[in-house]
Amino acid sequence: MTLNLTDARPALTSLTEQERMFQEATRDFAETEVAPKVMDMDRAQAIDPDIIRQLFELGLMGVEVPEHYGGAGADFFASVLIVEELSRVDPSVAVLADVQNTLVVNALLRWATQDQLARHLPRLASDMIGSYALSEVGSGSDAFALRCMARSEGDDWVLDGRKMWITNAAEAGLFIVFATVDPDAGYRGITAFLVDRDAEGFSVGKKEDKLGIRASSTCELILDGVRVSGDEVLGEVGHGYKVAIETLNEGRIGIGAQMLGLAQGAFDHTVRYVQEREQFGRTIGSFQAVQFELAEMATEIEAARLLVYNAARLKKAGESFAVKGAMAKLFASEMAQRVASRCIDLHGGYGFTTEYPVEKLYRDAKIGTIYEGTSNMQKQTIAKVLMR
Repeated sequence: MTLNLTDARPALTSLTEQERMFQEATRDFAETEVAPKVMDMDRAQAIDPDIIRQLFELGLMGVEVPEHYGGAGADFFASVLIVEELSRVDPSVAVLADVQNTLVVNALLRWATQDQLARHLPRLASDMIGSYALSEVGSGSDAFALRCMARSEGDDWVLDGRKMWITNAAEAGLFIVFATVDPDAGYRGITAFLVDRDAEGFSVGKKEDKLGIRASSTCELILDGVRVSGDEVLGEVGHGYKVAIETLNEGRIGIGAQMLGLAQGAFDHTVRYVQEREQFGRTIGSFQAVQFELAEMATEIEAARLLVYNAARLKKAGESFAVKGAMAKLFASEMAQRVASRCIDLHGGYGFTTEYPVEKLYRDAKIGTIYEGTSNMQKQTIAKVLMR
């Protein structure tokens, strides 16, 4: 008996020609260029510079950047498709592109001045990685309890403090840093600043040694009297909380896509494996118990895909999507852990070794319920609307 669930993803007739082009090009790139380097990058805890170069060359790092700034001029849904396809092969590479597109570029497109767009978007589309620096030691789920300070000096701002667990920090050239200009004002004192990596007093500190997505850099940032021009305030002074909330609402759809792609990748590997592995004189995929496992996983993956795509479509259409995005991230991240774990089980002893890709995908899945808002924070977002 031959199973045909490996590529059970539906044909999306509603994709635009540009979206389909990005999806197919990303899938080809991931399978031919990224896949052979996945485990080496995981062991080295760094993304191969050649992979980063190709991401830029393919336009995958400036998906929504307008063409006149050197970007692809595509839409948010294209970004989601790219993250999904990269995650099928390596969620570490996917999160590099995800943060670039759904957080950094999206924040600039929504909040930056024309001068800021002209100065930063061409670089972000061509050769510069961006990073989003919100979290601190005492400011995780309570994102607005941050202690990083910004004081006014003439037309400039001077930043002091530390940021923790910042994705893309090792490679980034531009950072969106959140600091408070008035601790007594609470969240109304928070302001977003565009900080250059080469700014005096700015440095990237400890790189975390992580359980999963090990090739993706996660680092501490140290700001010691970093002087930032008043022209580099993103949005308005005291409106950083709006920048953070609205950007993270979009970013959560990207994480949902990452977890969706991860689960699909683990599932694809497993379907191939159960049609090759023999026990009791037959392939294990011919046993009904295994087939039922696959059917349940395929259903969960498809449910997550519909949630993620729906949230992305709503965002693209300019409609309210915050709750749908929270649902997508909540379900997809928890689904990815369940699916990756079951895929390990179906691989048996081999699944517990680094010889097969599911081991890495299982480790990578854990972060989904933590970053860009824990599962409990997603539930809180959803419940607030339900209880109105």
